[in-house]
Amino acid sequence: MISLRLSLLILFAATACSSALAQRFTIAAVVDGIPISSSEVEETIKAQEQVIQFQHRNDPARIKKEIAILRQGAIETLIEREILLAEFRKIGGVIKAQYVDDDINGIIRESFKGNRDAFVDELTKSGMTVKKFRELREKMVIMNVMRARNSGEHPPATPREVQDYYDKNVDKWREGDQIKISTITIPKFAGDKTPEQQQKFTQELRTRIVQGADFAKVAKTNSQDSHAENGGSWEWMSKTDLMPAIADAAMELKTGGISPVLDLESNFIIVSCDAKKLGVAPDIEKLRPEIEKMINQEKSKSNIDKWVETVRKKHVIKRY
Repeated sequence: MISLRLSLLILFAATACSSALAQRFTIAAVVDGIPISSSEVEETIKAQEQVIQFQHRNDPARIKKEIAILRQGAIETLIEREILLAEFRKIGGVIKAQYVDDDINGIIRESFKGNRDAFVDELTKSGMTVKKFRELREKMVIMNVMRARNSGEHPPATPREVQDYYDKNVDKWREGDQIKISTITIPKFAGDKTPEQQQKFTQELRTRIVQGADFAKVAKTNSQDSHAENGGSWEWMSKTDLMPAIADAAMELKTGGISPVLDLESNFIIVSCDAKKLGVAPDIEKLRPEIEKMINQEKSKSNIDKWVETVRKKHVIKRY
């Protein structure tokens, strides 16, 4: 007779196995009768997450933001993929292996500085084989081909469009920006406090400051970084010498402005923009070819999005 202990172990193992299988075969969506499983969604996300983490390894806030966007749109991306694959099959399309090789080599070159071993290591960390990654990228290449085929005709960028784009995005091209900031830093983990409690506390500090409390006094009393004794005040810094998330938050503020609570690695941070010295942006004529290209890409994307929306109506889509 099987002992009670062994019976419980067998039951536990069977339950765990059943749970794992259920997770793997949970249906996230169906396109024309073709299921998209939750595990497929996770595989797609993991493959891209590893690239994002390596590409922006010095900017944790950017990694968090990019992965959040990736996860939010993962199912819709896979639904669109199935639609475009179906349209590709309709026209009898065939993708040459060389196109997929070029795509993967481009990822290795741009995101891993040409280091194929580093690329393979990152895939291994995510539990994905090179073969599986290649299959996913082949589908992405087909999506790109179908999008390019339907980008449509559009007029070239006009001088007015170029000027408007330049004015709107001049911050990204300007060089030599300097900024003076003050910060309040609250660690996520402190004693028996949870990150949620620390975030709430940081938000309360920000509310007090916005309502009129002196930033320097609040910083001296509560901040836990090396600038606390100076009321949170930093020396003048080049924008490029600051952590990107802090620099971007500060540059978006007017002088005297207070940022939202920033969630950065192991800390919550409030930034005050004390003063700015803006650098110099390249002349518009130097950037004109680049700007024209960007505007044309945006117009192409608009045409593609309209085409995809029209094609979607021809397919039966169910989301779960």
